[in-house]
Amino acid sequence: MSGNFEALPGGGAAVSLDEVEVSILRSLAVQLLELIGPGDEPAEGEDPLAALFQDGPSEPPSDPALARLFPDAYGEPGAEAADEDPELRAASAEFRRFTENDLRSRKRQDALAVVRSLDGLVRDGRAGGRLELTPEQSRHWLGALNDLRLTIGTRLDVTDEDESSGLYRLPDSDPRKPMVMAYLWLGILQETLVETLIS
Repeated sequence: MSGNFEALPGGGAAVSLDEVEVSILRSLAVQLLELIGPGDEPAEGEDPLAALFQDGPSEPPSDPALARLFPDAYGEPGAEAADEDPELRAASAEFRRFTENDLRSRKRQDALAVVRSLDGLVRDGRAGGRLELTPEQSRHWLGALNDLRLTIGTRLDVTDEDESSGLYRLPDSDPRKPMVMAYLWLGILQETLVETLIS
C-alpha cells in the first residue's frame, strides 16, 4: 500500500490508490458510518428548526470505540463513573447533551466525503487511480482518517507504547495483523495529508 498524499498547486492534496486500497478505505468508511449511526434528519412533516435544536444524549456511549469518538468533556479519560466527581459528571452530561448531535453530524459528513470521493474513482466497474481533493475535501478526509484510527486503535487496544514498537513486530499468524496493517497505513495517509495541509 502506497498511500502518500502530495500537495496540489493552489491547495488540496492528491494520492494514487489502487483497487484494493479504494476497497479497504471505502469499507472502513462505511463501517464508521454504521458505527456513528444514522443522522438526526427531521422526519417528513417535522419542523426542521425543532430538529436543529433537539437535545442529544447525556450519557456516554457504552461502546468503547464510540466513547473514544465522543469522549466526556470533563474528568479523566477512561475513569469509571463511580469514581468521578458528581459535578464533573453533571457538567459532562450537560456538555454532551448540547454538542454530541453536531459532532456526530460532522463525523458523518467526513466519512461520507471519503465514500463519495472514492466512488468517483470507479470507472467501468473498476476502482483506482489518482484521487485529487480540494482543501475542503482534504479537511473532511483528515477528520475521517482520524476517526478511523481512533476506532481501530480502540478495537485493537493500541497504546502509545504499542504504536512505537509492538505493532510492527506482529507475526503474520496473529489474527489482528490485517487490522494492524490497516491502522498503520491509515497513519501514513493521515500524516502525509497533514503535511500537505501545512505546506
